[in-house]
Amino acid sequence: MINPFRSEAEAFRFLIGAIVYFAAIGIASTLAYVALYAILRLVLPATLANALSQLLTAVGNTAANRRFTFGAQGNGAAARDHLGGLTAFGVALGLTTAAIAGLHWIDPHASRITEVLVLMSANLLATLVRFVLLRAWIAPGRRPPPRPSPTRGEGVIGAAVS
Repeated sequence: MINPFRSEAEAFRFLIGAIVYFAAIGIASTLAYVALYAILRLVLPATLANALSQLLTAVGNTAANRRFTFGAQGNGAAARDHLGGLTAFGVALGLTTAAIAGLHWIDPHASRITEVLVLMSANLLATLVRFVLLRAWIAPGRRPPPRPSPTRGEGVIGAAVS
């Protein structure tokens, strides 16, 4: 695979920038997820409240990461990118559902606070998986902005023409 970056330092800066945006979006998504879960849990069983909270935040999370973390916009691949986001949602849902089921197996009367803490821990692992998956699907050939073209009199061709 050809490295699309001009230097390793540029690739590193791009990765750090992606991680910073991903973390900011992840924090906002987690807060929304916890708030939705807490509200839905008042009227729904834990697994259903978890599934709905995950689903509602996954769509916004994928759209925000697509735009801000990976710089994908209007490139005609939105459907494919959201399919990748849906797959990441499935992984997150599987991890958080297993976590809440495991908690209720161990302690059928676990408090809401314990549920939220367990779900946030599982969500952290799901977030790491989501970053890897979304990065692979949304930004596989992402290139930095092109280098400026040499002007007349610069570079090899310009030197030969001058």
